[in-house]
Amino acid sequence: MTNQQKPSANAKSASNATDATPAVPDNTQKDPDQWVTGDETMTGAQASYLQTLSEEAGEEFDPSLTKAEASKKIDALREQTGRGIDH
Repeated sequence: MTNQQKPSANAKSASNATDATPAVPDNTQKDPDQWVTGDETMTGAQASYLQTLSEEAGEEFDPSLTKAEASKKIDALREQTGRGIDH
């Protein structure tokens, strides 16, 4: 067999890349009500973003929200203000 007849290592790996591979489930859009840690205090990043959105929307910032509550409020304020929404 000559080199022309042998498939290259790249060709072999490329064909393997198209083999049926189980899809990785996408849990990035999980409902906040289903979060295991949803009842914990919101994160610093959530608090900072929520405070910014609240100011832009003319609403009072509530620092006592849980992670799940903050996530829902952020979604609502993003819709209201248009901030961070892809158009």
